Amino acid sequence: MILHGSRTVARMRRLLSAVVCVTAATGALLASGSVAQSSHVVGERPLGGRTFMIDVYSSSMGRTIPLWVSKGGDGAPNLYLLNGVDGGVNGQGWPWRTDVPRFFANKHVNVISPLGGHHSYYTDWNVDDPAMGRQKWQTFLTRELPPVLNGYLHSNGRNAIAGVSMSANSALDLAIHAPGLYQSVGSYSGCSRTSDSFGQAYVTSQVAGGGGSATNMWGPTGSAQWIDHDPTVQAGRLRGMDLYIYSGTGQPGPHENLNDPTLHGDIGATVDRTVVGGMMETVIRQCTTQLAQRMTALHVPARFVWGPVGTHSWPYWQDALHNHWPAMSRAIGA
Repeated sequence: MILHGSRTVARMRRLLSAVVCVTAATGALLASGSVAQSSHVVGERPLGGRTFMIDVYSSSMGRTIPLWVSKGGDGAPNLYLLNGVDGGVNGQGWPWRTDVPRFFANKHVNVISPLGGHHSYYTDWNVDDPAMGRQKWQTFLTRELPPVLNGYLHSNGRNAIAGVSMSANSALDLAIHAPGLYQSVGSYSGCSRTSDSFGQAYVTSQVAGGGGSATNMWGPTGSAQWIDHDPTVQAGRLRGMDLYIYSGTGQPGPHENLNDPTLHGDIGATVDRTVVGGMMETVIRQCTTQLAQRMTALHVPARFVWGPVGTHSWPYWQDALHNHWPAMSRAIGA
């Protein structure tokens, strides 16, 4: 027993010594920068033509984020297209629900659409959520990703950002919190209210749809963070950018009929877009009206586009992007 105990003690001493050595060596490497802990490109997969899936490791979130990218060539600016509440997964994002791949195929711009961030508002959450994990999208999109892609894609460093539905609010919010990063911002069918009772209820329901708690995002409703992330309240901080803000009326239009190519003759999808999408866009119209009134009062230049019809659906957001592109391209030098 004594011999066995001696061997155990010896093994423990060797193990502890090894741990100390490894810890010291790791600390030295980290201090010298030899171990890369920053965000970086992990890999690239071609999708055809000038489109690729580029995986970027986010140091703030501790995971790899896939990006759909259409490369525009050396010296091209960047257009970040944020997806809706589903985060662009399962074929629900810009590259699959619109003509973005074809529309930008011959344009001198890098189009970047992050996949992920469902129900997250693409913001930094205060704490990790039990259902949704760590969400540090503001840090990733405004501090980590731009320098990585500027180098990897040989960009000219000028940026535009646009979002739809949930991320329409996010596009404005990110521009507010990263002054100077974006020269052009598109908000298509978004409710840019987070600090009044309606805005809080709306945001809370959107986050809850992903199983998360909005309290883990910005703290209790009514706290300073809910006000800080309210583009209507903070509208003055958007001054100096090309701003394009769209909303429809909720009434059916050219994209609510069986002949529309995005409906494929599906009666159920047509009814859903007309009824559910119509009700959602009616609410959005009210939010957008308040944002316009606020910007007018503050004398913040912005182009508000009031669709005479239009539901809460991808075809109208595709139209908005097409209409926004000429001004956007001038702002970023595409």
